Amino acid sequence: MSSMRGIDTPVRQKRRSVFKEVANLAYHSTNLKDDMEALPYIMVDLDESNHGEGVYRERAIIRERIRLAMGMSLRPENRERPGHLTEGLEESNIDEKYYEPPLMQVIPSACNACPENKYEITDSCMGCLAHPCQSVCPKGAISMVNGKSVIDQEKCIKCGKCKAICPYDAICHKERPCKTACGVNAIKSDRVGRATIDNDMCVSCGQCMVSCPFGAIADKSQIFQLIRAMQSGRKIIAQVAPAFVGQFGPKVTPDMFKTALKELGFEDVYETAIGADIGCMAEAEHYVKEVASGNQTFALTSCCPSWSVMAKNLFPETIDKISNELTPMVATARIIKKEHPDASVVFIGPCASKKLEASRRTVRSDVDFVITFEELVGMFEAKGILLEEIEAMDKMQDATGAGRGYGVAGGVASAIEECIEKYYPGTEVRIEHAESLAECKKVLLLAKAGKMNGCLIEGMACPGGCIAGAGTNIAIPQAAKEVAKFKSAAAVQVPEE
Repeated sequence: MSSMRGIDTPVRQKRRSVFKEVANLAYHSTNLKDDMEALPYIMVDLDESNHGEGVYRERAIIRERIRLAMGMSLRPENRERPGHLTEGLEESNIDEKYYEPPLMQVIPSACNACPENKYEITDSCMGCLAHPCQSVCPKGAISMVNGKSVIDQEKCIKCGKCKAICPYDAICHKERPCKTACGVNAIKSDRVGRATIDNDMCVSCGQCMVSCPFGAIADKSQIFQLIRAMQSGRKIIAQVAPAFVGQFGPKVTPDMFKTALKELGFEDVYETAIGADIGCMAEAEHYVKEVASGNQTFALTSCCPSWSVMAKNLFPETIDKISNELTPMVATARIIKKEHPDASVVFIGPCASKKLEASRRTVRSDVDFVITFEELVGMFEAKGILLEEIEAMDKMQDATGAGRGYGVAGGVASAIEECIEKYYPGTEVRIEHAESLAECKKVLLLAKAGKMNGCLIEGMACPGGCIAGAGTNIAIPQAAKEVAKFKSAAAVQVPEE
C-alpha cells in the first residue's frame, strides 16, 4: 500500500493547526470556554469555504478534534443533543497527568465508510475479445454487459486474479486504508459501514490514524495540560526520543533544538538514548547468561509498547520472554527524578502508544506527560518560536551511538549485539528484527513453533521503527538518514560498563 507519510497533506495541516490553536488557548486565552466555543468558527470560515453544507460538517469534525487535542473524549453521536463543545472542560483545565483510554478514536462524522475489500471494473475496461478476467475467475463472477466486464459482488471471493491478469490495468482493488494499516485486526465496522476501533484488540500504534486520507482518526493529547503545568511554575524537564533528529526542519541541529526547548520553558533536556544505553547493557548481559546458555529459548525486546502489548495479548506464552528491563523512556525518567526529585518529566517522542505506557499502573513510569513531535510543533508555533533562527546555546551530548540508534528499526537489536561483541567476545548472537505489527505477528508465530530458539527478537510496531511513529513530522527515509548521522556523531559508540 502506498504511504502518505512525509507529505504535507491538508489532513496533516488540519491536525497541526488544531494543536497550534489548542496551545494558543492554553497560552493566551483569558476566557477559555468562550474562546474554545469560537475556535471552530475561526478555523472553518464560511466565506473561505466553498462547500456550503460542508462547512457545518467541517466544523463538527474540528470540534471533536479540538476535544481530543484538549485530552477530552468524543461526544456520543447518538444522543439527541451531543452537548456543548466545552462539556467536561473543567476536568481538562488542569496541570496534572490526565488520561482516559481509549487513545485512538474514530470521529464518526469524518469517516468516509470506505469499502473494506472490493474489486471493481473501472472505465478503463476495453471490453477486449480475450477477456482473460472472465477466464481466470474461479467463481464465474465476471460477465460481459454492454461490451464491458462486470463483477458480480455476491459471487466474488476477492482473490484478485482478475486484477492481476487484466492487460489494461482496468480492475481496481478498493480497501479501507485504516484497516489495511492495522496489523492486529482492530478496525471493525459499525451498522452504517463506518470504521470503529475494537479497543480490546487495539495496541495504540496509531498507524490507522496516519493512513486515513479523511483524517477521521485522532488520538488524545496532553499539550494543554503540559502548558498548564509549565505555567504553574513547577520544574518541568524534557527527555527527547532518539528519533527527534531532523524532525523540526533540515537546518535545526540537535543543539539548536535543545536551546529551543529551554526557550519554550523546559528547565533542562535529556536524551532518552541515555536510558537506551542502560537497557542495552542489561539486555546484552541477559542474552549471554540466559539465552546463549540455553536457559531460555528466546528473548523479546520491550522498548516498543505496541509490540509488547500485542505479544502479551496474542501470545500470552511469551510474557516471560519479554525483557524486564525498563524501557528507555522509563529508565531515563528515573535518572531525571533521581537528579531532580522535585521535577515533572515530559517525554517528547514520535509515538502514540508511549502515552499509554506512561499511564500504565503496573510499572511506575515516572513520566508525567507524553507529547509527540507533531504536538510540540503546535506549541512552538503558538509561542512564535522559529526554530531555524535559534542560536544554539546548549550541547546535546549525553548518549552513545548505540542508544541513539534505537530510533530506527533494527537499531535496538544491533545495539545489543555491539554490546555483546564488546563485553562478551566470542558469544554467538542470533538476531531477528520485525517491523510492522503484521511482521511482528509472523515472527512470534515462528518463535512459538520453536523456529527462533537462541534468538534475540526486536519488535517494532511501525514499519521503519520509531522514525515512522504516528507523531512524526518528516518522511521516513529522510529521518533514517538524520538518525544515522547523529548516531555516528556520538563521542562514544558503545556504552561503558
